[in-house]
Amino acid sequence: MSEQAALVLQAEKVTQRFGEVVAIEEFSLQVPRGEFLVIVGPSGCGKSTVLNQFAGFLRPSSGRVLLDGQEIRDVEPRCGMVFQKYALFPWLSVERNISFGPDMRGVAAEKTRARVDQLLQLIDIEPFRKHYPSQLSGGMQQRVALARTLANDPEVLLCDEPFAALDAMTRQVLQAELVKIVAAEAKTVVFITHSIDEALLLADRIVVMSARPGRIKLELQNSLPRPRSVEVQNTEAYAGLKQQIWECVREEVLASMSKT
Repeated sequence: MSEQAALVLQAEKVTQRFGEVVAIEEFSLQVPRGEFLVIVGPSGCGKSTVLNQFAGFLRPSSGRVLLDGQEIRDVEPRCGMVFQKYALFPWLSVERNISFGPDMRGVAAEKTRARVDQLLQLIDIEPFRKHYPSQLSGGMQQRVALARTLANDPEVLLCDEPFAALDAMTRQVLQAELVKIVAAEAKTVVFITHSIDEALLLADRIVVMSARPGRIKLELQNSLPRPRSVEVQNTEAYAGLKQQIWECVREEVLASMSKT
C-alpha cells in the first residue's frame, strides 16, 4: 500500500476566514488510516474549525481538505461527528436514537436491529435500550451519542471535546471505553480536547496548534505503551511528555491572551 493510499484525511495549505478574522492559515495535516489523533491548543486557535472542515460543514477559504484522496465539497457522511452536547432526540428511546441514521437511509430493518443490538452491547447500555435521554446520566447519554454515530458506520470519528461536560470519574471511564470501542470498530479518530492528560491517555499522535491564526506548532508521537490506564500518569515518561506539551501550549495561551 502506498503512503498516499494509507492516508484517510488530509488538509493541504488550508486557510479559513470568517470576515476579517483568519481562524487557521496555511494549515496542513495528514491522518493515516487507523490513527487516533488528538488536537490540543488554546481557545480560539481553530481546532473546531479543522474538525468542521473534515466533516464538510465548512468549505475552506483556500486550500483543500481530502478524504481518501477526494476533495470534501459537502457534508461528508463517511466522517461521523460526536459533539460535546449529546444532541439526542428527547422523544426517542435509546434504541430509536441509535437506529435513526440507518432508518433515514433506508437500511433494512433486520440489519438495523442487528447493528443496534451490537452497539448496545459494545457501549454496555443494553438494559437501558427502552429508556429516554432524560432518564440517563450524562455519561450514558454520551455513550448513546457515540453509538448513534457508529450506527452509520463512518470511516472516521470526529470528536469535538465529547467528554468536557462530564465529571472527572465518568470522563476517565468513557476515555477507556472509547479506546476499546475504536479498536473493536477499527476506526480512525480525530479528537479535540483542552486536556493534556486526556490527550496523553488517548492519542497515538498529538498535534498542538498555535494561537490564531491556527497552525501546527508541534507534532508528537505518543510513546506511552498501550493499554493505558490512569496509573501511567505516575511514570517519568508521562511527566516528560506532559511537560513538553504544556510548555508549548502555555506559550500559545499567553500569545492568545495578548491578542484579546
